[in-house]
Amino acid sequence: MSKLKQFNRVSTLLCTSFLLASALCADPPSDKVQKGKDKGSDRAGNGGVEYALDLSLMVSAGISVGDARRLAVSQGLTGMKPLPPGIRKNLARGKPMPPGIAKTRMPGSYVSQLPRHEGYAWVQAGSDLVLVVTGSLVISDVLEGVFR
Repeated sequence: MSKLKQFNRVSTLLCTSFLLASALCADPPSDKVQKGKDKGSDRAGNGGVEYALDLSLMVSAGISVGDARRLAVSQGLTGMKPLPPGIRKNLARGKPMPPGIAKTRMPGSYVSQLPRHEGYAWVQAGSDLVLVVTGSLVISDVLEGVFR
């Protein structure tokens, strides 16, 4: 076999391998991405990347709305206005915190009485108490009307 034929076969094999590998690693076409309850666009700064969350792996608050409200009343943390309805509907488990929500810092004496979950943080958004994943601000649980 001549060196030219051997070179052509090797280069064809390498090109074919490269094309197969890139096809296997490629993202699915955007029209094929299914949206559902546990999918959403990542607004935490990843350029609109789609992601899927297993909501069963997320932590629940570990405290009832009534108990969190009683703690808020005892510390004088009431009278907050609820979020506007358009923003409030985006405050849901498995979604990232909507951009532009003013997250109010809560007193340490209040936060210290809430259940602690490693890798999660408590955030006040309007009159709601929200448990978020620390790095990504994905919502793990929402307690509505705690600070009303």
